[in-house]
Amino acid sequence: MHYQKSLPRLPVPKLEDTIRRYLNAQKPLLNDDQFRKTEELAHQFEKGIGRELHEQLVAQDNQNKHTSYITGPWFDMYLKAREPVVLNFNAFMSFNPDPKSEYNDQLIRATNITVSAVRFMKTFRAGYLEPEVFHLNPEKSDTQLFKKIIRFVPSSLSWFGAYMVNAYPLDMSQYFRLFNSTRLPKLNRDELYTDEKAKHLLVLRKGNFYVFDVIDRDGNMLKPSEIQAHLKYILSDNSPASAFPLGYLSSENRDTWALLRKDLLDNGNEEALQKIDSAVFCLSLDDFPIKDFVHLSHTMLHGDAANRWYDKSFNLIIAKDGTAGVNFEHSWGDGVAVLRFQNEVFKDSTEVPAVNPQSQPASVDSSTAVRKLDFKLNDALKAGITKAKQHFDASVEGLSLNMIQFHEGGKELLKQKKVSPDAVAQLAFQMAFLRQYNQTVATYESCSTAAFKHGRTETIRPASVHTKKCSEAFVREPSKHSTEELQELIVQCSKYHGRLTKEAAMGQGFDRHLFGLRYLALSKGIALPEFYQDQAYARLNYNIISTSTLVSPAVQLGGFGPVVPDGFGVGYQVHDDWIGCNVSSYPTRNGKEFLQCIYKSLEDIFNVLKGKKVGS
Repeated sequence: MHYQKSLPRLPVPKLEDTIRRYLNAQKPLLNDDQFRKTEELAHQFEKGIGRELHEQLVAQDNQNKHTSYITGPWFDMYLKAREPVVLNFNAFMSFNPDPKSEYNDQLIRATNITVSAVRFMKTFRAGYLEPEVFHLNPEKSDTQLFKKIIRFVPSSLSWFGAYMVNAYPLDMSQYFRLFNSTRLPKLNRDELYTDEKAKHLLVLRKGNFYVFDVIDRDGNMLKPSEIQAHLKYILSDNSPASAFPLGYLSSENRDTWALLRKDLLDNGNEEALQKIDSAVFCLSLDDFPIKDFVHLSHTMLHGDAANRWYDKSFNLIIAKDGTAGVNFEHSWGDGVAVLRFQNEVFKDSTEVPAVNPQSQPASVDSSTAVRKLDFKLNDALKAGITKAKQHFDASVEGLSLNMIQFHEGGKELLKQKKVSPDAVAQLAFQMAFLRQYNQTVATYESCSTAAFKHGRTETIRPASVHTKKCSEAFVREPSKHSTEELQELIVQCSKYHGRLTKEAAMGQGFDRHLFGLRYLALSKGIALPEFYQDQAYARLNYNIISTSTLVSPAVQLGGFGPVVPDGFGVGYQVHDDWIGCNVSSYPTRNGKEFLQCIYKSLEDIFNVLKGKKVGS
C-alpha cells in the first residue's frame, strides 16, 4: 500500500469532451434523423442543465479529495440493484490445473489453495504485499534496485517516483474486502459487511454449512496438516444433502431475500448467519468432476446454488477432480483485485505447496474443531427456500454457455502486423453480430481505472463508425475491396480503438461522467433532463454485447452472464498464438452461432493481415 496516499485522483472530464465522445459512440447506432435529434438534445444539455450539474459535480469532487467522484454512485448502482446477484452481477475466473497432475486431488488442492489464500490475507494485512504496479517500461521499474530505492521515498510522494520511470501504481483500496466480507441483503439497498477479527473458514458441501478456525488465538495460521485434516473430515461426512439448502436464498431477488433474512434472524439464526457473514471466505466443495469447458463455465458461474453463498466476496469452488475457480460478488470490487489474488494464490500453491500427495493429515480431533451449522426453519422459511430454488432453476435452465478456441494466430502475429490484439478481437465481435443479425448494437468493454485513487471502471465503446465500415466491407462486399484496402480498414479500427482504450484508462471516457451527472440530478430532486430521456441514450446503455478480457498464467477461463435478456456476455483472452472466447446467452439469442460467426470473422481478419483474400 506504499503508493496509496500519493495516487492521483480520478479526473472529472470536461463536459464538451464527454458530449463529443458520447455522440461519436452514438453515430454507428443511429440513422441520420435519429442522430440529428440526439445531437440537438446533447448540445442543449451541454449548454444548459448539463453545465450546471457538471459544475456542481466538480465542486462536490473538490470537497471530497479522499475518494473519487464515481465511488458513491457506483456503490449505489450495485447495492440498490434488486436483481439476483448470480448471473446478473457475479463473475467467475477458473484456475489453471496444478502443473503436477497428482496435486489436482480435491483434498490436496483445497488444502493448498486455502493455505495460500490465508497467506495472501496475512501478507496483505501485515502491510507486506507488494504494491500492484502497471509497468510500461519493466526493464527500468520492475527491478529489485528500483523497489529498494522507492522504499525510501515518502508514501505521500512515492507515486511520482514511479511515474518518473513509466510505472503506474494501481489503487488497492478494494483489497480489504476480499476477506471476511459479505453483501447483506436489505430492503431497497444492500450493505457491505466486513469483520476482520473473525478467524474461521466457511465450507459448503452437499448444501451443508461447516466452519472451523484457520487462524489461532495468537493470529497465526493453523498448520496446513490441521487444515487438511479438517477438510478431510468434511469430505468424509456422510450427512445427507440438506433438505432445505440455505444457499438458494443468496440467489434470490434482493428484497425477497432481505425479508427472508429478517425471518431467519427472528427465528433464532442470528449466530449461524454471523458465522457465514464474517467467515474469511467461502470454500465450496462439489461432489462431481468437471466434464468439459462448458460444464466448467456452468459450474463456476452458477453451479448448484445449494452449495454456494453468492453474497460472500468470493466463493472458492473446488470440484471432485481438483478443478478450481472463483465466483466473486461484484459490488465490493473489480476483476483487478480478484485477479491479483488468484495470480498470487496460484503461484504460491503450485510452486510452494503446503501439502503433497504423501502428506498425512494431522492427528487432531476434527469433530470438535469443525462445527456444522444448524438452522431453525419455520414453514414460511422452508417455502421461501423452495421458491428460491424454483426461481434459480428457471434462470439457469435458460442460460447457454459456449466457447471457441481460434488457433490460427494471436497476439504475436497481430503485433507483428502493428495492430492492437484487443482491437482485432472487438472488431471480430462487431463483424460477427453484423453477419448474424445484420445490425450494429450497443457494445460494452470494461476498462479498469485503478491507476487513480478509488478508481473503478470506465466503459470503452468498441462499436464505432470505423468498425461499422470495416465490418460492412468484410461481411457484405468483400469482393469490392482489395486486400490492401481491407488491411487499411483494420488499421483504422485499431488506431481508433487504441485511442478509446487510452482515454478510458486515463478516466477520459464519457459513460461514468454522464452516469455521475444523472445520479447527481436524481439525488438533488432535479427533474431528469430531456437528454437522459432520449431513446438513443437508453439504447446505448442497453448493452447487447457486453465484453471483458483478461490473460493470466493462473486463469484458464473467465465469464459472466448477459447483462440484458437478449444480450451476449463475452469473456475473451488473446494469447500469444491463439484466441479464446466464452459466450453466455439466453434463448432469444443463439450463442453457438454467434461464436461460429466470431470464428469466421477472425479467420477473415487474419487472412487479410497475412495478405490473403477473404474466404481463402
